[in-house]
Amino acid sequence: MSETTATIQISQNGPYIVSGGLPLCKVSIAVNAEGESVSWQQGKEYPLQESYALCRCGHSQNKPFCDGHHVKVSFDGTETASRQSYVQQAKVFQGPTRYLTDATSLCSSARFCDPHGTVWKSVGISGQAEAGEHFVAQVGLCPSGRLGAWDKETGQPIEPQYPVSIAVVEDPSQHCAGPLWVRGGVTIIAGDGFAYEIRNRVTLCRCGASKNKPFCDGTHISIGFQDEK
Repeated sequence: MSETTATIQISQNGPYIVSGGLPLCKVSIAVNAEGESVSWQQGKEYPLQESYALCRCGHSQNKPFCDGHHVKVSFDGTETASRQSYVQQAKVFQGPTRYLTDATSLCSSARFCDPHGTVWKSVGISGQAEAGEHFVAQVGLCPSGRLGAWDKETGQPIEPQYPVSIAVVEDPSQHCAGPLWVRGGVTIIAGDGFAYEIRNRVTLCRCGASKNKPFCDGTHISIGFQDEK
């Protein structure tokens, strides 16, 4: 992860206040012929701003930016997510040369874990060259950081290099809009001042319906969350 002074301040029952000149863009989940998530497709890049407010309630008419609708709808943005570290939350799945960690509460339902027989199966054969490449790539595409790949010999995580930025996720195959994908190690501050663990990959809820706020829990799919005004 790159060093950055950028921060995301979560306002109580209000938007995400972003500072530090974080680039903002749109990305879409691309699927193969079988409908499996296989890559990220780059989309629109927003003009760079030093600071801006992103909608957290899901009701803004100017998504992804806040327009004050959280007040009109009496949005309850109570943060309920665990404040334990990722490692404390995660289960471990051992393989011959690598191992997998999995913190299920962080799942944003992006489904990159499904191809090649799922990462939970492929970790068991990750010592094989091709299988190991698929395993590491799939884990690294997981936007929420629910999944982690680790080198057994060094005990170090195997992480992709992502730009320090925020990506607004779209999920065309599920006909919905997804979370905010925070990349590259950005400080996220809770409404009460608590600093969440800094991680390379995090997804924040922007539909307002997650039961694991501020993090996404995939509810945007079941409610058919949309960006349209």
